[in-house]
Amino acid sequence: MTTEIEQWWAGGEQITLTVAGVPREVFVRRTGSGPVMTLLHGFPSSSHDWARAVPALAARHTLLIPDFLGFGASEKPADHTYSIHEQADLVVALWQHEAVHSTHLVAHDYGTTVAQELLARRAEGSSKSLIASLTLLNGGIYPELHRPEPAQSALLDPELGPQLSAALNAELLAGALAPTFSEGHDASADVAGMWKGLSRGDGHLNAHRLIRYIDDRTTHRDRWVGAMEARDLPTTFVWGMLDPISGAHIAERIAERMPDATLHALADVGHWPPLEAPERVASLILAAVGSA
Repeated sequence: MTTEIEQWWAGGEQITLTVAGVPREVFVRRTGSGPVMTLLHGFPSSSHDWARAVPALAARHTLLIPDFLGFGASEKPADHTYSIHEQADLVVALWQHEAVHSTHLVAHDYGTTVAQELLARRAEGSSKSLIASLTLLNGGIYPELHRPEPAQSALLDPELGPQLSAALNAELLAGALAPTFSEGHDASADVAGMWKGLSRGDGHLNAHRLIRYIDDRTTHRDRWVGAMEARDLPTTFVWGMLDPISGAHIAERIAERMPDATLHALADVGHWPPLEAPERVASLILAAVGSA
């Protein structure tokens, strides 16, 4: 029986993008019509996170939904130093490949940090005309407030990380992610899809390499936070308040530091708004870009 994520892959394609000077096979899902909207996914998942929100979004927008390098159905080089800068290069290469002149940018979790790097480049004069509006969903956009789960901290450990990657399986992943979903949400299908995407091509063996984005956030904190707070774009935050990693405590900082932005607090949602409340999320995204 074909799973949901396999159906998702069947509806997309592998394209070759030059990322940091190296040709890479990248999965991208294209659908819909209208102004372009680019959707960026989180860790440790893939573009499939957006599947339930896609029908509503695609009715009004052309969607570009890639898997980052090392995730989902994209290439997963081993013994590779993954970085947020590299993933931003991937997004820029995708826009060039698709001849995108303007796009609404929507990002969740890991993707929010990639979005911050893109904002920093925009502020420095690169791709200035491309991003028409910004919508961010739960992510560690203020690194000092990010509260990693124990499994994330273990993956970051130089000795424990490779061991944990080697031992990772569907059950361990489900246990690690369980606290990040709201209590009333049945996450079994969500996590099964994440595992299938993460383990494709033995990609789970890279988990300790992919998690280094947490270090990237700390290293580049001032540049990324500064670019986000100073952005001159219509900006909306759609935030699951029950998220233990980057929930209400980060929403408070958003309201304090970016009062000009629109903040939608989802009181009954955890870390995964596109999975836990896809219809509401799609409606809020459409309202945000409609007013951009």
